[in-house]
Amino acid sequence: MDSVLSPLDLIAREAPDGPVAIARPHRVTAAATWFRENFPGEVFYAVKANPSPWVLDALWAAGIKNFDVASDNEAALIHGRFPGAQIAFMHPVKSRRAIARAFHDFGVKTFALDSEDELEKILAETNGAKDLTLVVRFAVSGDGAAYPLARKFGVTAEEAPALLRRVRQASEEMLGVSFHVGSQCMRPDAYRSAMDGVNRAIVKAGVVVDIVDIGGGFPAIYPGMSPPPMIEYVNAIKAGFEEMFVAQNAKLWAEPGRALVAEAGSTVTRVELRKGDALYLNDGAFGTLFDATHLNWAFPAKLLRQEPSRAKLAPFRLYGPTCDSMDAAAGPFMLPADIREGDLIEIGSLGAYGTAMGTRFNGFGETVTIASSDAPWPTMYAEPAAVVALPKLKRAPKKQPTQA
Repeated sequence: MDSVLSPLDLIAREAPDGPVAIARPHRVTAAATWFRENFPGEVFYAVKANPSPWVLDALWAAGIKNFDVASDNEAALIHGRFPGAQIAFMHPVKSRRAIARAFHDFGVKTFALDSEDELEKILAETNGAKDLTLVVRFAVSGDGAAYPLARKFGVTAEEAPALLRRVRQASEEMLGVSFHVGSQCMRPDAYRSAMDGVNRAIVKAGVVVDIVDIGGGFPAIYPGMSPPPMIEYVNAIKAGFEEMFVAQNAKLWAEPGRALVAEAGSTVTRVELRKGDALYLNDGAFGTLFDATHLNWAFPAKLLRQEPSRAKLAPFRLYGPTCDSMDAAAGPFMLPADIREGDLIEIGSLGAYGTAMGTRFNGFGETVTIASSDAPWPTMYAEPAAVVALPKLKRAPKKQPTQA
């Protein structure tokens, strides 16, 4: 995966029959470098976004040594590949087997939870370990996110103080709080609003909090979705953190997934049939185009031909190769009006939740991965020379609430 050829030339050389995933490790490096230089805390990569080896290796080489996992299998993957990594099991609801395996086999000491029942499971399966870091997940508003995540997980503001006190009593190490503003958050102030709500619960509980984990939600650029500059998110988070009633040396964590890898991947798919404005492809909802179909997001797309088309752009719908009627993406995807059977289309910004969501339904979904060094899609990250690194956040001493 070290060629500098264009995706079209690479595909012509490899001649794969199915869809082709294009890997751009240099875009992972650019995003990771930006976060390390600008985010005033510890960055945990959300492995679920893309667990491909080329992604993990690029992150590790760029200095991302912390990983947010959502299963014991993800913990096994990271532990086996990077024995020195810090692993946090941030799924708020886990099986007893997953807790025990993560703790005993892979050395995981950080666990998220959003209920007393989950706390009891963690304590039982770790044999009452005294060196755990326990992180209470809050439910917060998903306003401003393209994909809200508040309904499934998180303790409510009313129930949070009691749970915080219970977890503080159980934790002889560190107590953390976390939340998730929703995937593809388009409003930087959503983080500050969430931090304000969490802070009120901390004050009401009267506990000392050692970690504030602001989760993920950092956005990527997609057609029709142009987020504010990434530095505005960092500035809002810094301002919110400064106002929180937490320990003087409290740590600030983030769990970016999409933001670190979205720009680094795309899919090249072949047109098998055209019916008017409908294109039938060899990839779809059960392959790398999950978000394009199930969330109805219009990803950037371009026609790949040796001789560029001179036709005007027109809106198209996409259908995947399976027999399931939900295997469809309304788009619109803007492509040359003369597109035809056999043409190749590159659908971009699929580095997050692209290949990671693939299945083998109907016998489809097998992809070949080829690397390219180009960068054809818009970026959230300035060139290194244009990035102005902000100073690391320094916290003023604060009087702590009385521990309950």
